[in-house]
Amino acid sequence: MPRNDKPAVRQCLVTRTTAPAGELIRFVCDPDGKVVPDLKRELPGRGVWVTATRAAVEEAERKRLFSRGFKEQVTVVPGLADRIETLLCERALSFLSLARKAGLAIDGFGSVEASIARDALACLVEASDGAADGRRKLGQAVKRRFGVSDAIPLVASFDASQLSLALGRGHVIHACLKMGRASTGFLERADRLERFRTGRGATAPLFERTGIEL
Repeated sequence: MPRNDKPAVRQCLVTRTTAPAGELIRFVCDPDGKVVPDLKRELPGRGVWVTATRAAVEEAERKRLFSRGFKEQVTVVPGLADRIETLLCERALSFLSLARKAGLAIDGFGSVEASIARDALACLVEASDGAADGRRKLGQAVKRRFGVSDAIPLVASFDASQLSLALGRGHVIHACLKMGRASTGFLERADRLERFRTGRGATAPLFERTGIEL
């Protein structure tokens, strides 16, 4: 039989629209009838699907749509969206740690600036609570090499304490990842986290979200 390479599509419990499964979150019920997220889409049992944004999950909980989707009374423990965000954050940071172990991660302003000038980079990683001046200067370094400031995507979804823990260093504000499998995995999961939080991806051009001018 010919292979079907089209991505699987599912219907969102909230909007009733269909989309590729990767753009939704699958939910199942545990043996106690509690709704749990199945982020890897591998848990057994009947599943229902919700668009992978905080707003959609909160609406499903608020309107008690999970019971309708499962066709039985189920329990949603308060704080479901918060738990999903925590899980998505942990998954992204685990790939950042993998990138460090693979030798793909560079941190520190001077080292990142030098890497921008010479390396093939998957992304820049900036602490969300870092100062704007450092980000502006790194943007200038990107522009010097490529002519535009958005040639390298930026991930600014984590604060300094989270980056420091993932990279095993003290007080990380600026970092970058060289091209590699773990870097790609981090980018994909950081994008999924930011889409859950805001409805749009993490890898925006360097100054799109901050409004910083070069």
